[in-house]
Amino acid sequence: MRALFLLLVLANVMFFVWSRYVAPPDASADPLPLTRQIEPEKLKVLAPNELPPPSARAPTAPAAALKCLEWGSFTVAVAPRAEKALEPLALGPRLAQRRTEETAGWWVFIPPQGSRPAALKKAAELKARDIEDYFIMQEEGPFRWALSLGVFRTEDAAQARLAALRGMGVRSAQIAARETIVPKVWLQVKGVDGALQARLKEAARGIEGSELRECAP
Repeated sequence: MRALFLLLVLANVMFFVWSRYVAPPDASADPLPLTRQIEPEKLKVLAPNELPPPSARAPTAPAAALKCLEWGSFTVAVAPRAEKALEPLALGPRLAQRRTEETAGWWVFIPPQGSRPAALKKAAELKARDIEDYFIMQEEGPFRWALSLGVFRTEDAAQARLAALRGMGVRSAQIAARETIVPKVWLQVKGVDGALQARLKEAARGIEGSELRECAP
């Protein structure tokens, strides 16, 4: 038993000597972490003027482009209807008016009714169909007591208005060439992004013959 005890003691002493002075260091343990890992002599503090120019830095996502759009053109009588259609968008100071004069080459109208009472009766029929944007012609001439339902720069715009009226049950309306100078209103919206542009397009479809475009220079 004593011999076995002495052998165990001798084995422990030999293992201690081997592990302390002979065995290679553990790869996962670094006794000199500061000098081997950080290498302070390679660190450099940069002054602000030594930073790389912005073009050399990591690129950033481009900002969404904002633009100005205008919707029109409207007669002075129809412009309030268009402004009301934009109220749900809560545009605030971004909404403005641009007034101009345009040469209208086409108009949509109901032929002269012969007298003022007859014209008023026809107007009541239009109101019953929720048609508010009309004007009774009272000036002396061949179109006295006719009802104007809109003047337009192009025949296509006039045809679109006529088609909409036919869809609302107005059968007596017609179009004709009629060159005249009329005051018009464009509604301008600034700071328009993609989402707002989509909503403006939806609103523009509510008034036949109107168009949405980039603001005139």
